[in-house]
Amino acid sequence: MSANVRGALLALIAFGILATHDVIVKTLGSSYSAFQLVFFSVLFGFPLVTLLLIRERQPGHLRPIHPWWTALRTISAVITGASAFYAFSHLPLAQVYAIVFASPLIITILSVPILGETIRIRRGAAVVVGLIGVLVVLRPGSVELGLGHLTALIAAFFGALAAIIVRKIGQDERSVVLMLYPMLANFIVMGAILPFVYEPMPIEHMGGFVVMAVMVYAGQTLIIAAYKAGEAVIVAPMQYSQILWASVYGALFFDEFPDLWTAVGALIIIGSGVYIVVREGNPDSKSKRPVLRSRTRFETGTAPRVRNLMPTMRRSRQPAE
Repeated sequence: MSANVRGALLALIAFGILATHDVIVKTLGSSYSAFQLVFFSVLFGFPLVTLLLIRERQPGHLRPIHPWWTALRTISAVITGASAFYAFSHLPLAQVYAIVFASPLIITILSVPILGETIRIRRGAAVVVGLIGVLVVLRPGSVELGLGHLTALIAAFFGALAAIIVRKIGQDERSVVLMLYPMLANFIVMGAILPFVYEPMPIEHMGGFVVMAVMVYAGQTLIIAAYKAGEAVIVAPMQYSQILWASVYGALFFDEFPDLWTAVGALIIIGSGVYIVVREGNPDSKSKRPVLRSRTRFETGTAPRVRNLMPTMRRSRQPAE
């Protein structure tokens, strides 16, 4: 088995695990507020963070070098977490993924004002096509849009903003700072809201949060292994397999079947995203590769990101966020 095939298979398994995590989010979301889901996700993620802090060897303090960028990223992660959990709870899984998959396109747009990049004609055309795909999924005017659709769009935008900020300051900030601040903010903000939305949970639902924490860790560990084994241009597009997992899980557990326009829009979004990934993976490309270096999973501030679990990688591989 070649290294690229092994990397692709590891990534497929990883994103299957992460899609299963979202099934649990949707299941619990039928009984509890998104704020409660985020709070307990963070609560059960802290033991993992503690282990990572123990292993942290880089000297320094926990004060951010770029406080304003760190604050904006933290706020973005908090908004993304609550929005994504709400969207998964109230929309079909495949539809949420189709909308959230617009995030790499938004990253490409944000790379202009934040990173000072230039979007050339082909890359710009791919972004426009991808955004048209989002409109195909949403079909404004012909389908009644609700809060679930809005929160999915909000998650896509603020997840992209959080990722592009990491691309801007990630070389300067300690990984523990990037990891800890969003989780602490979620813990404080969601904890303040929790008394107004709290619903008692049976032990099996509490166990669901433990399983979610384990799945996030397992999935991200496999993504690390995938990027170490294969080229980023091969591994990165595997994130789009989540919509296949979502379609299967939706049919099996929630009686959800994507309609024709959702499928068409998803294909358009995925096609444009893959084109950008492949084009940025071209050795001749002068791009800073924000998609490859910043995206495999939207930032929710509920668990450590892949980048935080993997401080260094070979230069020939692109780290993921």
